[in-house]
Amino acid sequence: MEPLTEHRPVSGLVVYGFLRLVRVSQARQDALVASLTEYCRSHELQLSGVFTDRDASARPASAAFTGLLDVLALPDVYGVIAPAMSHLGPKAIAAERGRRIEAVGSRLLLVRKPRTAHHSISRSGPLRRRHPGTPRVLDAES
Repeated sequence: MEPLTEHRPVSGLVVYGFLRLVRVSQARQDALVASLTEYCRSHELQLSGVFTDRDASARPASAAFTGLLDVLALPDVYGVIAPAMSHLGPKAIAAERGRRIEAVGSRLLLVRKPRTAHHSISRSGPLRRRHPGTPRVLDAES
């Protein structure tokens, strides 16, 4: 992801949230909205609303996403905030929705960035680590 304000002038950092919540409790929904609110507060963004997609079908043009695209066309809207890419839907749907968000000139901001592949295990075998406080025994020949 690119820095927030590097590529175009921004008069106000207005963003809209997007949550995909299929069979989710009210407590979970409240926690996710609170996390978006806190992220926006700490990054000086103005969260103007949260669109919630409860449609379990796998299609890019749900009612909530169409509504989100409508508000992204308003002047001075900077982008969309979501907890993770999975909130845009299954991988193929999320990719298409991401393209549509960028096509209208908005930014897609993720609270939790996608995982990167870690190659921490060497080819010679797994790494063995001593636990703190475990005495190290040396042979007399060492």
